[in-house]
Amino acid sequence: MTLRVRRVGPEAAEVVWQVVHAAFAARPPLDPPAAALAETPETIGAALAVGSGLLAELDGEPVAALVIDPTGGPSGDQVYLRRFGVVPTHQHHGLAHRLVAAACDACTDVDEVRVLARQELPVTIGFWESTGFVETGRAAPYVELRRTLVTSYDVPDADAMRRLGADLGALLRRGDVVVLTGELGAGKTTLTQGIGEGLGVRGGITSPTFVIARVHPSTRGGPALVHVDAYRLGSLDEVDDLDLDASLDASVTVVEWGEDKVEELSEDRLAVVIERPVGGEVVDDGDEPRTVTLRGVGSRWAAVDLGAVVPA
Repeated sequence: MTLRVRRVGPEAAEVVWQVVHAAFAARPPLDPPAAALAETPETIGAALAVGSGLLAELDGEPVAALVIDPTGGPSGDQVYLRRFGVVPTHQHHGLAHRLVAAACDACTDVDEVRVLARQELPVTIGFWESTGFVETGRAAPYVELRRTLVTSYDVPDADAMRRLGADLGALLRRGDVVVLTGELGAGKTTLTQGIGEGLGVRGGITSPTFVIARVHPSTRGGPALVHVDAYRLGSLDEVDDLDLDASLDASVTVVEWGEDKVEELSEDRLAVVIERPVGGEVVDDGDEPRTVTLRGVGSRWAAVDLGAVVPA
């Protein structure tokens, strides 16, 4: 079976409404009734016109949907996932988790997303918590939950960058792909050195520019570190020529300059962006402040608290 999740607009209002209505009609009766049951194709279409939606199709059959609402909250700038539903015949097969991961990946221009769940449905609240959402408040009959998508760290110097990398390395596991983005001299290799320390791998980690990729075996039975510099690679086809996918399952793969080149190597990846402060003076030795931003992509990172990478 082939699952396809695609972003949709008002043109899909009828199909999204059918999925949402089927999902909510199968739930236990609530007092007051679920607002989703009052939706019509027209109201769903209006919501999709303001925001957007996701539609999941299994072998072409619509099985799950949601609406991405960018107008929630008193300030109108809080993104909510609404009208989330899986048709009854396809529930309990992991589709809900896949749809949540796809929704978070689709919200690339915001730092967090929110949902509302009914207080009377602890199983539903537990589901959202299992996908990385945390409760932020209650106003009967709703519980609001929030998931942070982007976490930033202020890193004062190169030593702190290595420590951040070491803390991050301790979090990584076999099969993880880390994509590093940052200008020349931003500290990508320094961060990778810390990741190597956290993983406990062998060999000095330096920029692999001239060899494109280096493998650092583990000294303690853990995953090896595959360190790739994609600066001179122009396309995904050239990345594929490295045959990296042969080691993805057994290793942690860190790719410098990998943005827009290696994303298709894995549905799950950790995107790391390293930036100098705006207006900051360029210093070649790396001992100047940086901001490191982490964003998990895919279901692997759904319940990982990236804000806890560095111990308090």
